[in-house]
Amino acid sequence: MAAAVLVAAFLQLIAPEAGRIAPRWLFPLVELVLLGVLMIRDPGRIDARGRGSRRATIALIGVMTVATLAGIVVLVVDIIDTNIRTVDANALLGRGAALWVSNVITFSFWFWILDRGGPAERAARSGVAPSFAFPENATPELVSADWMPRYHDYLYLSFTNATAFSPTDTLPLQAWAKMAMMAESVLSLVTAILVIARAINVLPGPLL
Repeated sequence: MAAAVLVAAFLQLIAPEAGRIAPRWLFPLVELVLLGVLMIRDPGRIDARGRGSRRATIALIGVMTVATLAGIVVLVVDIIDTNIRTVDANALLGRGAALWVSNVITFSFWFWILDRGGPAERAARSGVAPSFAFPENATPELVSADWMPRYHDYLYLSFTNATAFSPTDTLPLQAWAKMAMMAESVLSLVTAILVIARAINVLPGPLL
């Protein structure tokens, strides 16, 4: 998880300057501070069981969500701007790609922290009902008896949902999971399809 947070913060810093939320260091700084707090509380996998750790984790994910949504809003405004020549195609593609990856990471965290009560509750086998049906649940003979989803499973779930705009091998079981996957698909559609279409329109014409 820590590596994913660092990737998201790094993308926010290196995204093309034009249209980026100012000051550009604000969200990455807050994210890194919250990540530092979590690592101090739980130097292992950042999944310590307790209200304090869970609240700090949710705060971190919330900041990442706000940063991603705000970036997408600014990007959409630039896309629908009637003065098309003021929008650079490379900037659109760069910002769109960074936001798309950030969207995948952000939703993977929400899936990870909310499914079955979170990573600590899953590790403790607290018995909270699952929100997702992973392929390992349908084929228990192919995995160890104590298998539980880990962060990379939720990252893969988020990535496939963002690329296919629908569930693939993992199915949502609860209402919040369905709505979250739908929201991620919508944001992915905006940052992928609309950005690419607009970038093609603002690319310079053929030289011939």
